[in-house]
Amino acid sequence: MATTNIWQQFKALIPEGSKVIATITLLNGNGTSQARLRDGSIVTVKGDSVGVGQKAFIQGGEVKGSAPDLAQYEASV
Repeated sequence: MATTNIWQQFKALIPEGSKVIATITLLNGNGTSQARLRDGSIVTVKGDSVGVGQKAFIQGGEVKGSAPDLAQYEASV
């Protein structure tokens, strides 16, 4: 049943958590993976659908899918 609470309807439009791209470093064998974030930190996330060495979209502590392996650049302004 749909809610009539306008705040709940608004929150449903916004995805939970930010989406980041990480490199999968290890498949733990229990439905989780270890991933290296861009800053070098390692996190454990739910999901094992992306292979080791590949990029993945991570959102809310869960692997959402494969990400393209594109070059990253930083520019100072």
